[in-house]
Amino acid sequence: MTITINNRSCEAATGERLIDVARTNHSHIGYFCGGNGICQTCYVKVLEGAELLSPLSETEKAMLSDRLIEEGTRMACLATIEKPGTIKVLSAIEEVREMFETAPHLLPAYSAKMGWESLVKIPETVALQINRTLQGKFDLAQIFSDVVRGIGEALQLVAEAFFGTPDGKAKSAPAPEECTGKLLDRESMNHLLSGCCAGSTESRHARPDRQSAPASHTGNGVPA
Repeated sequence: MTITINNRSCEAATGERLIDVARTNHSHIGYFCGGNGICQTCYVKVLEGAELLSPLSETEKAMLSDRLIEEGTRMACLATIEKPGTIKVLSAIEEVREMFETAPHLLPAYSAKMGWESLVKIPETVALQINRTLQGKFDLAQIFSDVVRGIGEALQLVAEAFFGTPDGKAKSAPAPEECTGKLLDRESMNHLLSGCCAGSTESRHARPDRQSAPASHTGNGVPA
């Protein structure tokens, strides 16, 4: 099946989390904590197909304000596709980007709203995370691995957005082990460097060799 994330068709299957579908299809959803329900950066607004997703979990209820829930906001790392059908979502980050391009004067009010809705849930969010920690629900090694992977994929998306890929196509998401210790492989790094230096290289090759080329002068000593 396919679902729509940020106006992009994405291959998906029942049982998958929205955040994993976005990762696989390189659709932009924030996920600094790697999808562990900690950072609250993976907000998405469900525009269509809310009934096809898993019900709101207690974790989401603790971290999302009533107003955001009424607006159709979900956390992509906690929302799972349960039934096939038409699903359309818009990430908070993409919503901000579109607002910046089409109606930037609305950004202050939007930022104030999101800040306030997060603020009112801080007590419940803190209590939730403390309780999860005491119950041993956090695997620190896994969280670290997920965070590294999330940062690596985010940087890869930024690099591809600015420079593209060698074959002009979107690259597949890197495996977790590929993101540990290196964020771009040798091929990608060479591509970035060649893209940055292409202009200067062409200029250097086009410059004449002043030492080997004979100078031509006119009678008054000024080069012709």
